[in-house]
Amino acid sequence: MIEILEYGFFQNAIIAGLIAAVACGIVGSFVVVRRMVATSGGISHAAFGGVGLGFFLGIDPLIGAVIFTIGAAFILWHLNIRELQETDTITGAVWATGMALGIIFVAITPGYAPDLFSYLFGNILLVPSTDIILMALLLVVILAVVIALYNQLVAVTFDPEYARVMGLPVPGLTLVLFLLIALTIVPLISVVGIILVIALLTLPAATARLFTHSLRTMMASAILIGVGTVLIGIALSYAFDLPSGATIILAGAAIYGGFLAGRHLTR
Repeated sequence: MIEILEYGFFQNAIIAGLIAAVACGIVGSFVVVRRMVATSGGISHAAFGGVGLGFFLGIDPLIGAVIFTIGAAFILWHLNIRELQETDTITGAVWATGMALGIIFVAITPGYAPDLFSYLFGNILLVPSTDIILMALLLVVILAVVIALYNQLVAVTFDPEYARVMGLPVPGLTLVLFLLIALTIVPLISVVGIILVIALLTLPAATARLFTHSLRTMMASAILIGVGTVLIGIALSYAFDLPSGATIILAGAAIYGGFLAGRHLTR
């Protein structure tokens, strides 16, 4: 097992996993506390439209995913905040529209789209160096925004009404949260695929929330849990020749179940 660390593709997988773990640990904590899991699901599935657009235009599908996730975040935010539409309804509409556009783009693209399966279900062992660079840049943006607006984002996450009374621009900060989710989803696509993004985004943070009520501690714990989840999943995928995305998610679910059972036993 150790000798495989010498291979470039495995090194890329480790780096991609670490980037994804940091991103989902930070943003996933906001998602879990604010209960934005369904919204995140709508944005992540809309990313498939961007993947299809990438194939159609002959560009990196992840770049197309960035465009579509940001667009989906703007649409969901506008309809939810400005038009006062029900979140579940607009999330379902954006979710379905993104997937449908992706199917159409793939269908009208000349030739065959060989990597489509990996974008749906993930294959961390096939992440190219160009995607690593894009993922790293997105992580830098995420970290910069969270560090700069941490206190305001915490206020909006825990109590939007109180934040509004305090004079904070709640709609604008809510948009920032939507955009952070959009940027976080893109690195996770390469790791576990569009179908399983929500699980990796939320499981580490949900696990961390079982034993802490501090958001800072929750983020740090979620990052560590995410790193463990990804590394265990990669090891299991290699050892038993299983799909990497599925093994990573099962590892995360097992960790969450273990902590949940442990909490009940201690009580």
